[in-house]
Amino acid sequence: MGQSNLFIESEPLAWKTVGEGVQRKILGFDPELMMVRVTFKKGSIGPVHKHPHRQVTFVEGGSFEVQIGREKKVLKTGDCFFIPPDVDHGVVALEDSRLVDVFTPGRADFLVGT
Repeated sequence: MGQSNLFIESEPLAWKTVGEGVQRKILGFDPELMMVRVTFKKGSIGPVHKHPHRQVTFVEGGSFEVQIGREKKVLKTGDCFFIPPDVDHGVVALEDSRLVDVFTPGRADFLVGT
């Protein structure tokens, strides 16, 4: 999996389209930790899914309906949420919005094809 540079300037990093109206940019990472910035157009969906990684997500801008397990809540700029391993979760962007995701261990699957 390797690791990112020690100093990371976001501007030159490429965005990858990962869904309709959804793009992500991988920031810092190594096998144990990864940070990712994700942008959503209004109405875009991060479909319900699960993975073995722990995840904490910061709402950098905008607002989302967030589902974790069977519970849903609207979160806005400055809020965050935590997802334990193997728990279903997803989001719907209520406006043009941005998230910062942090995963442990790092998401090697996100680096495929980069």
